[in-house]
Amino acid sequence: MRTHVLRGAVTVAMVLTMTAAALAQSIVRGKVTDAQGKPVEGATVTFDAQQANRKLQTKTDKNGEFLQVGLQSGAYKVTASKEGVGTQTKTVPVKQGPSGVDFTLAPAGAGGGNATTADKAAAAAINAAATAAVEAMKAGRNDEAIEKFNEVIAKVPTCADCYYNLGMAYQNKQQYAEAETNYKKAIELKPDNGDAYTGLATIYNAQKKFDLAADASAKAAQLSAGAGGGGGSAEANYNQGVIFFNAGKFADAQKSFLAATKSDPNNAMAQYQLGMTSLNLGQIPEAVAALEAYLKIDPNGPKAGEVKAALPALQQMLKK
Repeated sequence: MRTHVLRGAVTVAMVLTMTAAALAQSIVRGKVTDAQGKPVEGATVTFDAQQANRKLQTKTDKNGEFLQVGLQSGAYKVTASKEGVGTQTKTVPVKQGPSGVDFTLAPAGAGGGNATTADKAAAAAINAAATAAVEAMKAGRNDEAIEKFNEVIAKVPTCADCYYNLGMAYQNKQQYAEAETNYKKAIELKPDNGDAYTGLATIYNAQKKFDLAADASAKAAQLSAGAGGGGGSAEANYNQGVIFFNAGKFADAQKSFLAATKSDPNNAMAQYQLGMTSLNLGQIPEAVAALEAYLKIDPNGPKAGEVKAALPALQQMLKK
């Protein structure tokens, strides 16, 4: 009996020792996003100790996140960078236990590896403006975001993402002419910018310019298909379906909603819209199947009450 007790005591002591050692390590977490607020995968994050000759590197994952453990306490110059996206450096005090630091990468200004102090200051100003612009967009402060993105564009006229974000900000303000101008500029700088085409489709749809909306949405779906190697994203096909539906082109809308459900079978709203479109086409079996799928995916969704009220009569029609 005594032997078993002693073994238990030894085991507990080992666990406590390991826990204490683990807590003594520093853990630095963070996230890297671009000027558009999207995660940057594969960015290099470098930790350069300021009081010792020690440098460590890690990479961001698909969510733009990184994790570095085991750093000695002290001040570090931490740099996040990715070619074609940008670079940002911050001084971070690292202590025992967890800490965090996030980065927003903006297009680099003039200058290369031998940048002057003035170049570095200019790049820092651009990064600051881009970061402020993204934060303003997230908070819904559209006027401030417009001002800050224009500051970045004044220094970096080829910033396609800046023009796209300007388009979004003007769209939020329902200033559709300005939104259109900026979305088109984003496409001019980056012809495969599917998001900008989706933006155009949205503002055209809002203005009931359904033919223009359909063309822009089709281009967005085409670019999405090219990027993913499939038939386009569920979002792009869904948006295209909404545009066709609003234009009264129900057969085309049905094809788009069906494509959206195939790309993402759990897209509840695509199933709902497919059901409603099928109803407009007089296709009761297809409508019932889609509406039943909607309830299965999202039984308490925003359209659940409407669907539950309508389904019994539709199901009864199938039995006749």
